[in-house]
Amino acid sequence: MEEQRIVNKMSLMGILGNVALAAFKLTAGIIGKSGAMVSDAAHSLSDVVATLIAYIGVRLSRQEEDANHPYGHERLECVASLILSLILAGTGIGVGYSGIRKLFLVHETPEIPTLLPLIAAVVSIVVKEGMFRYTMHYARKLDSSAFKADAWHHRSDAMSSVGAFAGIGLARLGFPIMDPVAGLVIAVLILKVAFDIFKDAIAKMLDTSVGKDFERSVRKFIEEQPDVRHIDVLRTRQFGNRIYVDLEIAVRRDMSLVEAHSIAENVHRNVEKEFPNVKHIMIHVNPEREK
Repeated sequence: MEEQRIVNKMSLMGILGNVALAAFKLTAGIIGKSGAMVSDAAHSLSDVVATLIAYIGVRLSRQEEDANHPYGHERLECVASLILSLILAGTGIGVGYSGIRKLFLVHETPEIPTLLPLIAAVVSIVVKEGMFRYTMHYARKLDSSAFKADAWHHRSDAMSSVGAFAGIGLARLGFPIMDPVAGLVIAVLILKVAFDIFKDAIAKMLDTSVGKDFERSVRKFIEEQPDVRHIDVLRTRQFGNRIYVDLEIAVRRDMSLVEAHSIAENVHRNVEKEFPNVKHIMIHVNPEREK
């Protein structure tokens, strides 16, 4: 119930905040004659869709296991992250095309922006950085890859506003060409964030190993469990934002099946308690090799 309340609160904040900010920046860009600010407004508007997708992805991924999905639905968060990355990439391509068009395809001297879009850029930087920190705080608390992607969407908007601020400022100082140049810089930043989100989502969908640091911690913890002689095999794989562990441990050769089973159950229980992200650990028990 608490988790759902946080998800609802984050989503509402993201949607309302981005709608208001996009409307403000679009108005400032049109009235203030700044293409960079109009592009920045489009980026903010894409954040509304991103937050909705993150919300739907998290809701679906939190469903209980069923007959058709015995391992759960966590990978739906990865699907949401993939969609977010594609939306972000589309926004970046659109912003980049707008900048290229003004620089190379339209043979007109760019207009000098007014002070209004410069003010809008400052407001956007402050607001979007705040939204990034807020969303990332709760995304880490929920361990939600979709909302982490949404948080980076906010940060990329803040970065694009920094680029817009620089371009608009230089345009007002007598370099009007810097406004569309700023749009191109914004596009590159957006595409970089989109690629990072896409790469992370793909890794979590392909049963990628969690990494040596995590496996080292798990190995050390298991080796300290009572009656575990040594570890023969330890493998990990990511399943959305959760982790599966495949383990083979060695116990004394003269143990009964009941005793060996009890050791495995103890390791199973303690690992899942010590490492909350581990959804399940499958344990196979081997007899210790003869010396």
